[in-house]
Amino acid sequence: MIWLEFLVSAILIVVAAIKLAECADAIALRTRLGGMFVGTLLLAGATSLPELFTTLNSLNQGVPELAVGNIFGSSMFNMLLLAVLDLANPRTRILRRVAVNHALTAGIAVLLTGLAVFFILADIGVQIGWIGLDGIVLVAMYWLGMGLIFSRNRAVTGVREVEPEELDGVMALGPAVICFSGATAVLVMVTPWLVRSSVDIAELTGLTTGFVGAALVALVTSLPEVVTAVTAVRIGAHDLAVGNLFGSNIFNIFALGSTDLFYFQGRILAGVDPALTLAGMAGLLLTSLGLIATLAQVERRVFFLELDALLIILGYAGALLLLFSRGIVA
Repeated sequence: MIWLEFLVSAILIVVAAIKLAECADAIALRTRLGGMFVGTLLLAGATSLPELFTTLNSLNQGVPELAVGNIFGSSMFNMLLLAVLDLANPRTRILRRVAVNHALTAGIAVLLTGLAVFFILADIGVQIGWIGLDGIVLVAMYWLGMGLIFSRNRAVTGVREVEPEELDGVMALGPAVICFSGATAVLVMVTPWLVRSSVDIAELTGLTTGFVGAALVALVTSLPEVVTAVTAVRIGAHDLAVGNLFGSNIFNIFALGSTDLFYFQGRILAGVDPALTLAGMAGLLLTSLGLIATLAQVERRVFFLELDALLIILGYAGALLLLFSRGIVA
């Protein structure tokens, strides 16, 4: 029953999150937001809501390490997906086509992930009320980063003009907002099942909740990014796909910082095993590899594989093996 509950909740979350992304895209078209900005902010936020709600429910059920493991594991998986998409499209080389546009986004993702890891290790006990200073800094840096991305996007592209034919078959703004809200409500109701079954799986298998969050739960909550990114690449919307993945890594850290507001037992980062920063460091290194790959403009192959994408994939596999070796309870 535990695995069945996990499977059913995972399917419902994926379906709701996919619908969420579709409604977000309709809202973006109707409001004439830029393509890159849509991927980085609106679509990334929409497809990352499962991570946010999973984090909140993990706190409510007293398993903060599952929350943090899910956040860092999702960031790792997003970079794995970026590499796989690049290898699956050798003619277009996605990592080469969007270098300039997304360097700022990837850099902000690296900065925020590094800050999260630093705050876990530093254990700075300064609080304002029940909210930790570390959580406040993470949220503030997220909004500062979004402001920088928005300013750059507006300066480079201006306000996007939507052609009338692009709106054919696209739902009106009102229904899109209702659809978005409904999908969000489904996520709110279903994510407690996912968290509860994940904790039970951790107890059943003898693995820590941190590893289950980083490996299993992160995979499920990242499936909306998979579907959205693959769909975007298939229609040639490379900026949308890459912006969604790097933007999701930024939003993940925002989710980590903002949930401190709902954690009344103290600072959320204070209750995290420092060993779990391995997942955070892995997410940081993989995001850094993604950033370097988009800027290097070097065509190097190992047999038929691109070296940069291959390094990201090997890095992800190595990180999971390391986390698994540390995640088994003696």
